[in-house]
Amino acid sequence: MSKGERLICTVCRNQLPLTEYTYNVENPFDSIFYGRVSVKKSNSFLFFTDNGIVKNLIHHLKYKNQEHIGDFLGDWCGSILREKGNIPKIDLVIPVPLHKKKLKKRGYNQVSLFAQKIATHLNSTYLEDVLIKTKNTKTQTKKDRFFRWQSNQDLFQLNPKHTIANKNILLVDDVVTTGATLESCVKAFDAEEGISIYILTMAIVL
Repeated sequence: MSKGERLICTVCRNQLPLTEYTYNVENPFDSIFYGRVSVKKSNSFLFFTDNGIVKNLIHHLKYKNQEHIGDFLGDWCGSILREKGNIPKIDLVIPVPLHKKKLKKRGYNQVSLFAQKIATHLNSTYLEDVLIKTKNTKTQTKKDRFFRWQSNQDLFQLNPKHTIANKNILLVDDVVTTGATLESCVKAFDAEEGISIYILTMAIVL
């Protein structure tokens, strides 16, 4: 890399497939939740394919102890959202959590630094432990939509120490495929009054 370049070179950065989704125009991500759960608007930063730079970045972020990738992507995505994302005022930025056993094994939640940067750019409050994952599930990358939906029922619950009523919430995850995990997270908020949920992921599978 040349002087001033961070994490990836300028050539590779320019090749990253940005979705260019915003929060005021309907996109394919929105349709995932139609008739399933109440989500105001969904957005994703990058397109994820079976081969390519995005897959490598996410893989190294999750499994190669390169947590700083989340910081890099969050800073980039956050600056775009702030300048032209048309996102409403967000009160709380909440990451999808890992189960405590997986968190202990990995040492970090791969979504945390990404979500923290997003919160900084949006001038919002970042809260790490609003959601609690109740079961330690295995990766579901190769499972179909119904199996994921079935596996993710009642998978998350709210931490009672937080008061989140009447808030605009941005729920943040790494990669969305079927949306089953995010759907389960959103359902955990069902009993809360006056909340509006928006979603952001690092990448969406084509």
